[in-house]
Amino acid sequence: MRLFQQAGEILHHLPLAHFNPVLLDAVKGYNRHMLTRDVSAGLTVGMVALPLAMAFGIASGVPPEAGLYTAIIAGFLISLLGGCRVQIGGPAGAFVVIIYGIIAQYGISNLMLATIGSGVILFFMGLFKLGGFIKFIPISIVIGFTNGIAVMIGLQQVKDFFGLSIAKMPADFFSMIRTIIEHFSTFNPWAFGIALTSFLLIFFWPKGYSMNGPQWKRWLAHLPGTVVVLVLSTVFVSLFNIPVETVGSKFGGIPQGLPTFQLPDFDWQSAKQLYGAMLTLAVLGSIESLLCARVADTMTDDRHDPNQELMGQGIANFVVPFFGGIPATGTIARTVTNIKSGAFSPVAGMVHAVTLLVVILVAAPLAASIPLSALASILVFVAWNMGNWREFVRLRRMSLSYKATLLITFFLTVIFDLTVAVEFGLVVACIFFLIRMNNITVVEPATLPFHMPDTVEAWHIRGALFFGSISKLEHVTDPHRLMAADSAKIVILDFSDLVNIDNSAMDQIEVFVRALHRHHHELIIAGAAGHPLRQLERTGIAQALGPNLVPDMEFAMARADLVLEELALEERRTAGAPVEEPAPAAAVEKVETAGADAPAAQDAQAHGTPVLTQEKKPD
Repeated sequence: MRLFQQAGEILHHLPLAHFNPVLLDAVKGYNRHMLTRDVSAGLTVGMVALPLAMAFGIASGVPPEAGLYTAIIAGFLISLLGGCRVQIGGPAGAFVVIIYGIIAQYGISNLMLATIGSGVILFFMGLFKLGGFIKFIPISIVIGFTNGIAVMIGLQQVKDFFGLSIAKMPADFFSMIRTIIEHFSTFNPWAFGIALTSFLLIFFWPKGYSMNGPQWKRWLAHLPGTVVVLVLSTVFVSLFNIPVETVGSKFGGIPQGLPTFQLPDFDWQSAKQLYGAMLTLAVLGSIESLLCARVADTMTDDRHDPNQELMGQGIANFVVPFFGGIPATGTIARTVTNIKSGAFSPVAGMVHAVTLLVVILVAAPLAASIPLSALASILVFVAWNMGNWREFVRLRRMSLSYKATLLITFFLTVIFDLTVAVEFGLVVACIFFLIRMNNITVVEPATLPFHMPDTVEAWHIRGALFFGSISKLEHVTDPHRLMAADSAKIVILDFSDLVNIDNSAMDQIEVFVRALHRHHHELIIAGAAGHPLRQLERTGIAQALGPNLVPDMEFAMARADLVLEELALEERRTAGAPVEEPAPAAAVEKVETAGADAPAAQDAQAHGTPVLTQEKKPD
């Protein structure tokens, strides 16, 4: 019992996020009007999600019902437990390439394990308040891998769009191209005609939230273009017995019933190899869902809870594989449709899931005649909308770092995979960040009053001193300068405009202090405050400097005069010459406080560092 109490106390002191689904707050004051809006929006989104769920399932290398089960179960749980009022969860285009690659390399059972593992990772990311850290991923990386995934989705659909007789498309880019070229002679004009007509119909179909115009247009606008394409193409293929591949001929149709619980085949040797896949699914899922939630916030003037959203996503991804589902995340297209259709709360997302469930129970047998070319046209349309193609046109106006990061991430996503692309993209972004930070860090000579001798030099430091910019200190701390005949006996470093300093820079300064002392020289640091002052104290340099740590450059001048007098006295003593001690009234004295107008001095005094007043003049 004592062990559990200790564990509870430890957890209590950890900075954990509270599990508080937004649904609990959204239903406060809930009324009939809000329910009507949510039900209407949920029905609309459910019809939009129907063909997309099947298409994403097929494109991912699993049967179409896997996509439907994901939209039903994960979509319901994400709305029930998430942190965004209007977000719709389910299978997403961003996962298609990743899932297809995992299945090709590890198999279906290990995909289930990877999805479960990603759910655990997502939950703990939210629990430990990592939802806010996703915003630190540069937008150039997000655009790069999103466009790369869109290209791969479109390339995967070439087989069904043109009706090519390919048993299974490979997962990598070059093998896809080679396979398509080798089998292009099996081109099916019927499949291509259905796909092209379907794509054009979806492209020009009025949106479900476009309510202007004549009555017939407003009525048609309630029907999603993807559903219209699904119905018309199915009827056309069934009536005229068109020779194209269908859901029934490929997968045997869709089961009419509830998904059954099943345990994955657990193999510890395989599971140990899945950590990369788990992490990829978790990171991609978190990026997609939180980006989607941000879009929803801008459209609804609301603010989502990123940590609760990740916990809800984690639970959904943990549960859905046990019912034959695939990874799920927030989906921008369905979320936007939900908002435009008047959704008020997460109830709309739950209604969308129930709508899909009813369709499976009632109309599953009708899905057998759906042509795969029609589903391919839907995915090509999704890929077209998914990519931010205008960004390539704007690249010529962008900085070199933005261009390099976006293009590297894009090409690596297409040629290799998302994991490699994001890793290299982050490395490139970090390199350019270090270069940029190095460029804004300035170490320049400071102007001293005319009465200061040449034996005193001062350097003004602006920006941040860290491992990427300490090269700027190399000239100041060069040991050859200390041994020169005209070397300065006192070096002043002005930290008044220094905002940050890391341990690498502190180490270089500490070495410099020791080198100065070996040559009987002194270092004075002026204006250190905030983080630089704390670093000086933490590393012991402040204690070593003692009175040479002063609040500003005016105090530094006074301290330099005093140190020069002390050095001169020491030289005369060493030479055996008579020494006359300076008058006490003319000395620069230590005081208890530096006054209300010297905050840096007060800081130094508070931390036990001696400070100086200005020189006292005799009465």
